Amino acid sequence: MRQHSIPWDQAGPHAHPFTATHDAPTSTNVDLVVPVYNEEASLATSVATLLRATSKGDSHVTIIIADNASTDATPTIAEALAEKHPDVRYVRLEQKGRGRALSKVWSASDADVVAYTDVDLATDIRALDPMVEVIRSGIADVAIASRLLPGLDISRGVKREVISRCYNRLLRLSLGVGYSDAQCGFKAMSAEAAKKLLPLVEDTAWFFDTELLTRAEWAGLRIHEFGTDWVDDPDSSVDVLATAWADVKGIHRLRRTILRSGGQTLGIDDVPAPNTGAQILHFIDVGIVSTLLYAVLFLFGVQMFSPTVANLGALLISTVANTGLNRRHTFGVRSPHHGLAAQIKGLASFALCLGFTSAGLAISANFTGPLASVGTLAVLTSANLLATIVRFVLLRTWVFAIGAHHNSRSAHHG
Repeated sequence: MRQHSIPWDQAGPHAHPFTATHDAPTSTNVDLVVPVYNEEASLATSVATLLRATSKGDSHVTIIIADNASTDATPTIAEALAEKHPDVRYVRLEQKGRGRALSKVWSASDADVVAYTDVDLATDIRALDPMVEVIRSGIADVAIASRLLPGLDISRGVKREVISRCYNRLLRLSLGVGYSDAQCGFKAMSAEAAKKLLPLVEDTAWFFDTELLTRAEWAGLRIHEFGTDWVDDPDSSVDVLATAWADVKGIHRLRRTILRSGGQTLGIDDVPAPNTGAQILHFIDVGIVSTLLYAVLFLFGVQMFSPTVANLGALLISTVANTGLNRRHTFGVRSPHHGLAAQIKGLASFALCLGFTSAGLAISANFTGPLASVGTLAVLTSANLLATIVRFVLLRTWVFAIGAHHNSRSAHHG
């Protein structure tokens, strides 16, 4: 998966060097869904705003009002809007759930790109054109707006801000994803991506967005993020804490599902690893970080334990960290699938490093004087560095052999 984060107003037909090779773009058909529930007060105004904004773009946008079993005048207003405007459609669902509405409408769509926006239009609708463009041009499969990138003008309360940022950090830790904002109500994706992803997404409510993006990233689809200004809706009926708890349960279900399935979801094992050159550079970067971590832990531990115990503890912790970092950054594995197995295999290289460093300890056993600890550390660090070459080979050919195999296969066919 390739991920980009740029301001929406810097994207467009000439924002990427590869777009210059495309023929003159033809009009792209976009189905823009607006999920609603009891929105009689704001629906007509929001649709009017959307019609004005989308009429100026390069794409042909159909606005689809997806009514989640509203009990007020929303159906009457929506039907009147659909009768009055040829680019407005109305779909009625008898059950609530934003995810249910999006899945139903997107699954039935024959547009080139499917998208949605919240009815409050908290996100700048002008971001739609560049989002569609990166999908149309093939730069991305999925485009999302993000409120959590630096340098944005975001207006919302402290509670919502803290909960949102904590939630997205939890996603990165628990699901291994890289996108920054799962719940921002403005997303688009290619029709092809939607057809692949939607049958896999189980949630029908607010966790729908997170599950959709997570499965997209795990499957190696390209997600392109656009930083966008955002204004909180003070009249929002969303129960933030209840939604957050439902999301936590969704995370647990998603992890359990992927682990039970052995990772076989949407060709997850076919995600290409970075090429060999990138792997070497990432491996060096990770090696520097883990070596520094080892050095700090050893110097700290040797103050309380024997050099042998300090070496063992520092090496064990730095090896676990090294395997985790290499899994994600060097070999491009993002799913939690086989995470424990990779760590167990990675610990096999722990024995190799332990052999090198134990030999280093034997060499430095007779060091004396005030700089003895520093001298011992120098020898052990050198031994650690010598083991990295063999460790890289083991990681590439054994621990993460699937990623390396697919990368080699891709390079061969390329």
